[in-house]
Amino acid sequence: MSTRYRNGANPAGRVVAIVADVAALILGLWILMYLLEANRANDLVRFVHDAASWLAGWSYDLFTFDEAWARVVAGYGLAAVVYLFAGHAIARRIHRH
Repeated sequence: MSTRYRNGANPAGRVVAIVADVAALILGLWILMYLLEANRANDLVRFVHDAASWLAGWSYDLFTFDEAWARVVAGYGLAAVVYLFAGHAIARRIHRH
């Protein structure tokens, strides 16, 4: 996370940036777990998958690639990028005020 949010007068911007970072981290972690064929019976894998599915509900199955791995990377990856960009843009806007 950038230092610009740590020293600001408004902690709300810092909270927004942290939430965006955590959302993107969960989505990225699920992509990695999927690509590495993590054991879906594991509680941690199930938790990350459920959280990522909830976070990427709007972008999952947005793309119709033939390969399942490409759909996962594109759908969940798009959500992660949107959360990062939008979250940090909102945090910068809050930080300025």
